[in-house]
Amino acid sequence: MASREHAAEARRPVPRLYLVTPQVDRPAGIRDALAAALDVADVAAVLLRLQPVDERAAINHVKALAPVVQDKGVALILDGLPDLVARAGADGAHLTGIAAFNAALPALKPARIAGCGGLTSRHDAMLAAEGGADYVLFGEPDTAGHRPSLQAVVERVAWWAEVFQVQCVGYAATLAEIKPLAEAGADFVAVGECIFADTRGPARAIAEAAQSLSPAEAVP
Repeated sequence: MASREHAAEARRPVPRLYLVTPQVDRPAGIRDALAAALDVADVAAVLLRLQPVDERAAINHVKALAPVVQDKGVALILDGLPDLVARAGADGAHLTGIAAFNAALPALKPARIAGCGGLTSRHDAMLAAEGGADYVLFGEPDTAGHRPSLQAVVERVAWWAEVFQVQCVGYAATLAEIKPLAEAGADFVAVGECIFADTRGPARAIAEAAQSLSPAEAVP
């Protein structure tokens, strides 16, 4: 008979991908790559990162890309910009840091998704969960491109998965990091540069990413 721990692992849903775009300045520049990626893999959400532009241009950019994402049944999440979510037709916003998250809640809840990253301590992650975050994200690069070690991210994900009900996203900087994060208990694995910068193209890269999440076949 399987141990209680192994039984729990067997019941755990297979994690899904959370696709993070590069910073977008022209929707046309990413539309085809995004569509190709979503055609070949099961993606739960797309985090759309926009280059700083005026409000009207930002709304237009979101509206231009929203059908590419949402027509596939995928949630469209804006990186910041919580006040534009409803007007642009997005599904939610991702906020960096507990202060930004708390400030954005009135614009997002209860109808829209509110995610939180940039959580440098366990305490901040718990505050986000208590504040109503739909998910917390661990391991993403900061504005200078620095991020914790994979081991540190795996440990944080494993701690969260064991203790909390709020969903957890682990950020994979490379395709090789996907499987350890999934095995640690992440509900979603975020992938970004390792998909869009892959020389084979985003469709091939994300297909490999999806394969990394597939459960291993049972050995008779």
